Amino acid sequence: MTHLEKLEATSVHILREAYREFKSLVMLWSIGKDSTAMLWLTRKAFFGHVPFPLVHIDTAFKIPEMIAYRDKLAREWRLNMIVGQNTQAIAEKRTFPDGKLSRLECCKVLKSEALKHTLSGDWTRFRFDHKLGKYVEDTNKEPYTGVIVGARADEEGSRSKERYFSPRDRDSEWDIGDQPPELWGQYKTDFAPGTHVRVHPLLDWTELDIWEYIGKENIPVVPLYFNRGDGKRYRSLGCWPCTAPVESTAGNVQEVIEELKTGKLANIAERSGREQDKEDSGGLETLRRGGYM
Repeated sequence: MTHLEKLEATSVHILREAYREFKSLVMLWSIGKDSTAMLWLTRKAFFGHVPFPLVHIDTAFKIPEMIAYRDKLAREWRLNMIVGQNTQAIAEKRTFPDGKLSRLECCKVLKSEALKHTLSGDWTRFRFDHKLGKYVEDTNKEPYTGVIVGARADEEGSRSKERYFSPRDRDSEWDIGDQPPELWGQYKTDFAPGTHVRVHPLLDWTELDIWEYIGKENIPVVPLYFNRGDGKRYRSLGCWPCTAPVESTAGNVQEVIEELKTGKLANIAERSGREQDKEDSGGLETLRRGGYM
């Protein structure tokens, strides 16, 4: 087996294990390259079908191309697409772009809190109705306790502390010091009732692995990842007020792969364009402890 085939086989195994073990299961889809590769792996694992809902937390500040891409794939792949949002904070303008919060505070309100209440079902969720071709209020209020996430250990320090099956408490809070051992391909999947579990099928993948897999499988990704004539492209996607592109002339998947292989970006963090990471050196870990994606 090639390196990518081994990674694919492990991820498919993790996805199937999660589906077997957790009855109330969803997958977070950020619309970025990692979670889209994970979505592709899921379709391979289940023979073209995604047997659980996808959840996207819409902050109302995502780059418009991201939302257009989300809905295009939801239609084409017949995805069970769920969208959650902190509508009250947005209506009250309690956000960073409105000058009311810091970037990290904004992430907590628009992402962490929205995710927590979307998963629990106590806030309104919106489901894409394929017959109507639009989002409608979801009548299903069932809480989701198994959550598949496209986190990679190499992307950012706090993610390297995760496990393939990583428990959270009833409030989705993460105790980093209480992580189960995962040795010799053995995974703990039996947790106490009420435990929330984050599942990480991409944990051992690297940024280069993801792009090589996207190229090998011809996976459609948001064009924002490629230079469109201005010498810049996005390397990591988020909300437009807090996400900046990097200097790059890579205009397609193969050029991105070559750029990564040459080491041109070796001294530039993958999330260097994510301004919220710069507010506090431990900020992302703090957010993740509180339930952030």
